[in-house]
Amino acid sequence: MKNRFISVPIASVLLTGLLLLIGSVPGARAQSGSADRIDVATPAPEPMPPWVRGRWHRNGDERDIIGVGRDSVLEAGKHADNVVSIFGSVISDGDVANAVVSVLGETQVSGTVGHAAVAVLGDNYVDGKVNGDVVAVMGDVELGPHAEVSGQTVSIGGVIKVDPAAVVHGGQHNVSFGWHGVGFHWLRTWITRCLLFGRLLAFAPGLAWAWIAALVALVFYALTAFVFADGVHRCADTLEAHPGKSLLAALLTKLATPVVMVLLCVTVIGIIAVPFVGVALLIAASFGKVVMLAWVGRRLVGSSISDRRTQAAVAVLVGGVIVMLLYTVPVVGMIMFALLGFVGLGVVVYTLLLALQSRRAAVPPGAATPPGAATAPGAATAPSAAVPLSAAAPETTAGPAAQSGPEDGARTATSPASPVQVPPAVSAATLPRAGFWIRMGALLIDVILVGVVLHMIEHHSGRSHLVLLAAYGALMWKLRGATLGGIICHLQVVRVDGREIDWATAIVRALGCFLSLLVAGLGFIWIGIDPNRQAWHDKIAGTVVVRVPRSTPLV
Repeated sequence: MKNRFISVPIASVLLTGLLLLIGSVPGARAQSGSADRIDVATPAPEPMPPWVRGRWHRNGDERDIIGVGRDSVLEAGKHADNVVSIFGSVISDGDVANAVVSVLGETQVSGTVGHAAVAVLGDNYVDGKVNGDVVAVMGDVELGPHAEVSGQTVSIGGVIKVDPAAVVHGGQHNVSFGWHGVGFHWLRTWITRCLLFGRLLAFAPGLAWAWIAALVALVFYALTAFVFADGVHRCADTLEAHPGKSLLAALLTKLATPVVMVLLCVTVIGIIAVPFVGVALLIAASFGKVVMLAWVGRRLVGSSISDRRTQAAVAVLVGGVIVMLLYTVPVVGMIMFALLGFVGLGVVVYTLLLALQSRRAAVPPGAATPPGAATAPGAATAPSAAVPLSAAAPETTAGPAAQSGPEDGARTATSPASPVQVPPAVSAATLPRAGFWIRMGALLIDVILVGVVLHMIEHHSGRSHLVLLAAYGALMWKLRGATLGGIICHLQVVRVDGREIDWATAIVRALGCFLSLLVAGLGFIWIGIDPNRQAWHDKIAGTVVVRVPRSTPLV
């Protein structure tokens, strides 16, 4: 029943509005001969853009009053079939045969209405007789002492106020969103003073919330620039060195995104990767705005600040103030907002591509050790390249006994079964670091495996998926140094200091993954920007992910 009474007025409003806009409301021309002349369209209280202001319409038969960007008024003693105002208010003191509708304005009725009195994104005040429904969408409904409503009284996203003397024959239905009394006047003010002018901000009453939101976002961007100063400077340098290629990368990213999404959905199993791709693009776009603000601010800040972190944060603040002022310019504000997001995304994507290209150029394919690492006399060559990071030397060896003193030789001979612990043959510095995409591919494999396991369980949630994934990762890192996805992609988690991964390191790294994911996934995206290819959880646990030779067994 609740959905029934709500859908009827909404459908009626939409149908009536459509008919009014095309000037074909039934019955409007049939009674044109007996209509009184009506003077309408009083000036709106707030200025409107040139492309909206003054564009109002009165039907040829003078029975429908339609105002666009202006108020529509029906005086007492006058008659009309419909009274409608878009981006304005409706004041009806006369007799309306069908409906009274206001969009982004207020509806005030003190006369009679044949069918419905409706306000969309505005309040609805009725102090007369309405033979149908009274509806307010994202607004309040108030019935005065002389109000008489034959149909339903509905408020969606607002409240209903009824005077004790009012007469309501139908039911009262209030669909709230949990914020009684807040209203949507702020949204109406922003639409009429900002959106219709093609800008994001304006110096006008009722827009303090928009400026506060912009300042909060600017502070967040400045903090992001302070934490990730190296990445911000690197991306800004990329924009200055390769502006054309950055724009091309932005264009290709925009064009390729829907294609990639469709291909992932077509493969069915790739649907799991769709949220990750979407989050990665969102993070890249957000970080791109930080880069663009820093790039704008660097024109004024320059190199006057020696500390790179402080310089990045101050540049973002200065650039943000300049951009916020540009947001107040009509048309230019919206263009600037779209341009910053578009170019910023391209800069971040192209910087990641350059970083990946430089990594491949620095480490030739198949190279396990840096050039010259095994050229010293007596150094092992092929065997050392095939030993994994966690591998130990053989239990016994004759080399130490032959090169040590008599006591050492005797001790070795008397205890042949005791193993001799030597440092690993290959350290973390000798293997190439794993990049962003290969690590995300390994993570995707692990996510799919854990998802398959959870699918066999009848009751599970997204929270249990993350917990099981973290526990699985910690267990595999401790026992094998890599998850199944890492083994397939030939990756291994090692400590920076070369020591073996213990339970404390594995658990701390698993818990750190939640932090990397919590802040919009920035901890993971940082792999592609960090010089050491470390995510946030790698930095916390003191680990790195390396690519091991394909000849090295991890199982």
